[in-house]
Amino acid sequence: MYYCTSFAFGIFILRIKKYATMEGENVIAERIKYMITLGIDTANQTLAIGVVEDEQILGQIQTNIKRNHSVTLMPAIDQLFADLQISPKDIDRIAVSDGPGSYTGLRIGVTTAKTIAYTLDKELVGVSSLKTIAANCIGVDNIIVPMFDARRKNVYAGAYRWKENRLETVLEDVHISASDLFTQLQKLNEAIYFVGSDCHKFFSEIKEILPSAMINTVPAWDIPSGVTVAQLGALVEPVAEKQAFLPRYLKRVEAEEKWLETHTPGDESYVEKI
Repeated sequence: MYYCTSFAFGIFILRIKKYATMEGENVIAERIKYMITLGIDTANQTLAIGVVEDEQILGQIQTNIKRNHSVTLMPAIDQLFADLQISPKDIDRIAVSDGPGSYTGLRIGVTTAKTIAYTLDKELVGVSSLKTIAANCIGVDNIIVPMFDARRKNVYAGAYRWKENRLETVLEDVHISASDLFTQLQKLNEAIYFVGSDCHKFFSEIKEILPSAMINTVPAWDIPSGVTVAQLGALVEPVAEKQAFLPRYLKRVEAEEKWLETHTPGDESYVEKI
């Protein structure tokens, strides 16, 4: 089931006619064309899409149930466009969470974004799925550490802080053992704020190494927003080669890891040629 939100639960659509006075006569001015950006996040369980026009939120759809993104993503985009009474051609830029996260989820989101951008000749940008979560934490002065479970006691994580109303990177996104991450954060000797729905899995270890660290208790901050992806995507340069744009997995797929255990780096690809 989809639900649409704009600030509170409900879509609002802004339609403005601007008026200007020229040489004593009232004339209807052309509506100023701002950049319209579609944001997409399917990096994990949540499906999140949103549309913004310049700094104005037009609408979003967000689901947080276990569904097949390959089945639900395009219908959700179609539904949002229909609700906003816009067409794909009205979009100027597509921003997509390009990783880290679920291999399958990332592929679905990135492939969909690439297809739309390439087919309609629109700008394409990638946004960190971790930074998208960090951006939820408005007003947090601590170093913000978004974190996803990467299994086998490993995590995907980054560290950010607010500076002049923008997020700056403290630690680059990385695939790392949870214990190594917490040790690195301890060395920063600064207040830490963990966010992400997987943080509770590491609660004991966090409190052991970082006893003063705070763990997010606002459920909405733990999941991505398509609007946030679009807003972050408006701040970066579009990719030069859309066809070459790929997800940032930050970790080799399991088949590649097993292959590397028995081969040297100079060997041919683990993908068999047929």
